[in-house]
Amino acid sequence: MLFAEYDFQDQTVNWSGASQAPAANNGDKEIRTDFTTLGLQYMFNRSWGLQAELPYDVRYYRGSGGATTWGSFGDMRLEGIYTGFSQDMSAGVTLGLKLPTGNFTYDDATPASLLDRDTELGTGSTDLLLGGFYRHTLNSVTPGLFWFAQAKLDLPALIQNDYRPGVELDTALGLYYQGWSIGKVKITPVAQVIPSERTKDTGSWASGGVNDGPVGVIDSGYQRVLLSPGIEFDVHPVTIYADAEFTAYDNVRGNQLVAPELFKLIISYKF
Repeated sequence: MLFAEYDFQDQTVNWSGASQAPAANNGDKEIRTDFTTLGLQYMFNRSWGLQAELPYDVRYYRGSGGATTWGSFGDMRLEGIYTGFSQDMSAGVTLGLKLPTGNFTYDDATPASLLDRDTELGTGSTDLLLGGFYRHTLNSVTPGLFWFAQAKLDLPALIQNDYRPGVELDTALGLYYQGWSIGKVKITPVAQVIPSERTKDTGSWASGGVNDGPVGVIDSGYQRVLLSPGIEFDVHPVTIYADAEFTAYDNVRGNQLVAPELFKLIISYKF
């Protein structure tokens, strides 16, 4: 399967703890990002497969010290897939690496650097990726209704320039319904709850920019819950998926910009 994914978020609201905070408390004013990812998934058989993803991102940053826009390739992800637990491939695990291919030194040559390391498009770290997923029918409730759960752990292992990103855990629990169609187009509505947690960054570069808060406060790390309605259109061999992800809960360390909503579009081709 070849796929292209587009994600958009516009971080404009200053948040501290579990509530909105005055914009004056944060030197960052807006971080707007367009994420475009090209990927390939190949299954050798019903048990084993590989997936590769390469993002290209464009980011607009505006802070108390000025504004800038730049684009670059992000960090590549390479993962192995195992789905041999059952004949229907309903459960699986993934294991792989995130490679430091993204730019993490965009404005380091500028005497008054605008960007903290967590605002760069690359992290500079090599991360271990570990994930799992499971889906199962709810035919006893409604024919064609399924539930699913998935999780992915991103664990930085090798770092550069004394900056270690936080450990991130992204999970999702959802429902989808297979039973609608218009002609040859299969239509699948999807609903998800998406909890995430990221620990704080560490290292001397974790709070080394002009936009940081008081000494000793590192503005990184969060817990977040998103609610996401989505829909998929399948006209084999092409599938189109789109969703919007709305923030239901944010709890952040220090002062951080959050996006009230995120948007996603994925177009895939199976061969």
